[in-house]
Amino acid sequence: MIYETGTIVSKNKDSLMVETIKQTTCDSCSAQKGCGHTALTKMTGTKNEIRVLPGDFCVDKLRLGQSVTIGIPEHIVVKGSLVVYLVPIIGAIAGAWMMSDQGKTLEQDLFSILGALIGLVGGGIFVNLRSQKAKADAQSNPVLCGVENEPSELEKIEQRFI
Repeated sequence: MIYETGTIVSKNKDSLMVETIKQTTCDSCSAQKGCGHTALTKMTGTKNEIRVLPGDFCVDKLRLGQSVTIGIPEHIVVKGSLVVYLVPIIGAIAGAWMMSDQGKTLEQDLFSILGALIGLVGGGIFVNLRSQKAKADAQSNPVLCGVENEPSELEKIEQRFI
């Protein structure tokens, strides 16, 4: 299990949204200018919110701004990465292969491109449906493992005004 600490930013009746600190080694990496991760981080910011199931904890007793520890099973990371990356690519390759022909005409190339796009979109839809199906499964989602009882910075500020 991979453990991560974060702060509760929102609550639902069956889950929490936890903001974690994105840990990266971009500052020490020599490929900063050619790395897509660095560019994506600069464009989107450093916030990283994760949907977390409450596990043995009651959502009503948790407060916004409270520091928590979440646990992410290793197999989720491996299976999720394989599904998200490989299924659409395999769909695109299979679609291009099924729509192709031995002839080298422009029309056949367009059919191959169309087949690749259909396979790519089909793979993306499959990944989305699989994600929706596993949304409430504790074996397939990060789970709340611990809660800090000390007041958060937000609560300390609120207490000063009360």
